[in-house]
Amino acid sequence: MTSRALTAALVTGMLVTGVANTLLTKYQDMQCVRNCDAANPEDRHVFEQPVLQTLQMFVGEMGCWVIVGILSLRNLWRNRNRERDGYQPVGPSDDETDSDGNPILKALVPREDGRILISGWKVFLLAIPAICDIAGTTLMNVGLLFVAASIYQMTRGALVLFVGLFSVIFLKRVLHPFQWFALFVVVIGVGVVGMAGAMFKDPAPDDHIKAQGKEMMGLSPALSTIIGVCLIAFAQVFTATQFVVEEWILEQYALEPLKVVGWEGVFGFLVTLIGMVILHFTVGVTPEGQNGYFDAVEGFSEMFYNPKVLYSSFAIMVSIGGFNFFGISVTRSISATARSIIDTCRTLFIWLVSLALHWESFKWLQIVGFGLLVYGTFLFNELVQPPLRCCLGRKAQEDDDEARRELLPEVPVQRNS
Repeated sequence: MTSRALTAALVTGMLVTGVANTLLTKYQDMQCVRNCDAANPEDRHVFEQPVLQTLQMFVGEMGCWVIVGILSLRNLWRNRNRERDGYQPVGPSDDETDSDGNPILKALVPREDGRILISGWKVFLLAIPAICDIAGTTLMNVGLLFVAASIYQMTRGALVLFVGLFSVIFLKRVLHPFQWFALFVVVIGVGVVGMAGAMFKDPAPDDHIKAQGKEMMGLSPALSTIIGVCLIAFAQVFTATQFVVEEWILEQYALEPLKVVGWEGVFGFLVTLIGMVILHFTVGVTPEGQNGYFDAVEGFSEMFYNPKVLYSSFAIMVSIGGFNFFGISVTRSISATARSIIDTCRTLFIWLVSLALHWESFKWLQIVGFGLLVYGTFLFNELVQPPLRCCLGRKAQEDDDEARRELLPEVPVQRNS
């Protein structure tokens, strides 16, 4: 059982790195990379490379292998010092054999919790959540180009519903009626937030925001918001699949969270890099000769020749590596549904920072959406009492079961003399 202190540390780490990652990605989207000296802000071009942002995310995840290597060297150094001091380990050795003299493969020996070490071709199972991560992250990066950072994060709240559904279908989890009610409250909150973004236009005092608005294919602000919200919401299907698959793998096999993130980074990086090459030569440049979202050469040029984009890329890599490590740890220690709930809580912090930076304006309708998100989150985790306890409460079900037991006739127990 995970201690409360460790759980609090994991949740805090996930919130801090997650908030930083979303804000840094939006900051990167707002950086001017071409025609920055134009008198009209709408003639300037900002950084719009969603696939490249997906690639840098996987580079950040691969960075976990650096930490794994450092920890392995530290353990090796400690073991050598112990051997030099005459320390002998107590327990089975690496060359342990069974009663027939055959070597025992420790990877196949179940641990105390029933899991076995993942090895061999089974490592490629981690490519499944990596591919889901590619699809989900790329769609969300495109959606983030159309909406404010807080609307982006609030729309991600739909993740809770999909994770709940997939957990019940594939992991055979049991959700009580009040938890289903809480999930739908969260989704309604997401809808209210999206409606607020479509109904009320943000003033754009910053030239970078004006430049970004010009790039959205000439669409109206309301239609741009609707498209962005739909893309981000649809991306949650892939993210939910990723969370549930990760939970299933971690239930079956033993592997440190750092290595899980590292392997997903390797598989995701390779697949994304291949996809970037294909997209670059097929749709990278528009028929009019303009650079598109998938022009890899232009994307790398914009990143390496613009200091703000380059520095923010490194910051995004660090934050996403930490975010995925804490997220995997939460999935292993609690559940995938809890991870999605915590991810939804990032919304409030992102919204407050966005307001402080004047990236968006205050909207009362968003407060309603926030209230629904918070209430649904608290209700799901049983921090507040469910309404209509007779219909939605888990306590009502327990009371019914107890009443049935009291009505059953007592059966005498026969004892052998």
